[in-house]
Amino acid sequence: MVYYNLTVSANHSSGSGSFYRPFSLFSVLTLTLLAMLVIATFVWNVLVLVTILRVRTFHRVPHNLVASMAISDVMVAALVMPLSLVHELNGRQWKLGRVLCQVWISFDVLCCTASIWNVTAIALDRYWSITRHLEYTLKTRKRISNIMIVLTWLLSAVISLSPLFGWGETYSEEQLECQVSQEPSYTIFSTFGAFYLPLCVVLFVYWKIYKAAKFRIGSRKTNTITPMAEVIEVKEAAHQPQMVFTVRHATVTFQTDGDTWREQKERKAALMVGILIGVFVLCWIPFFITELINPLCSCDIPPIWKSIFLWLGYSNSFFNPLIYTAFNKNYNNAFRNLFSRQR
Repeated sequence: MVYYNLTVSANHSSGSGSFYRPFSLFSVLTLTLLAMLVIATFVWNVLVLVTILRVRTFHRVPHNLVASMAISDVMVAALVMPLSLVHELNGRQWKLGRVLCQVWISFDVLCCTASIWNVTAIALDRYWSITRHLEYTLKTRKRISNIMIVLTWLLSAVISLSPLFGWGETYSEEQLECQVSQEPSYTIFSTFGAFYLPLCVVLFVYWKIYKAAKFRIGSRKTNTITPMAEVIEVKEAAHQPQMVFTVRHATVTFQTDGDTWREQKERKAALMVGILIGVFVLCWIPFFITELINPLCSCDIPPIWKSIFLWLGYSNSFFNPLIYTAFNKNYNNAFRNLFSRQR
């Protein structure tokens, strides 16, 4: 992430001029890795979108939520990460003008916020499908998922476009700075709306999923076959003794070995949501902590750490489709069919 002295201008003793210090090995490796991250993020999310569009069985819930997440992550890879890489190469100085700065910052906040809220929507959908599978019918699920997608993009647009209407400044021509508005009130609004609120939602959701799974395991009973003894009744009649056999039928209950199909599916879904949430928190929490603290306490955070935290957050757009498809055999089969058709 060290790009701050890659290009150096200086005066020679013989006259004024400029020279360029060559890239260090570390810088070349870092640039290569970041470029590969951008390409991989774009290709992987496009592959998910193409699969959803081509396979009819994916034209329903919850794949519409996955498609919304993939769209936001594709936009991060195509519209945000390349310009961020240029920004880093220029020593975190913005030399592309005010208009492009505002466009870049707006798309940055829009796409990253939408990506975060799409993860939250997927977690909520999994929570309701696991804990309320009787009430959460396909029709209800479709309606709620569509509402969540609309709210996700609407909230993201409100947060990203607010600075364009005077809530803080994103560009400084004197210092050649292009960054998210540092207005304290906007910082609190944007960080809580884009990260801390969805963070609380996903942590609460996964805690409820964990409690539901633990309750089901604890409520399981080991049932055995307990036959009832036969009861012999002897009745005396007027002429001769009569023996009447009354058999009480045993109630046979049993427990299948291992988990049922639904329990296995729910456990897999809970594991997927847990990993998705864990990676989301690890990728974004360092960036949003610094974003909240920096304007409020005027702390001087080294630029290299800002770059590391920012690109760590961007990497979440690469991990999202990787995690989701890894736990879904349907996507794996669809990928194989897609590539086999191309051959």
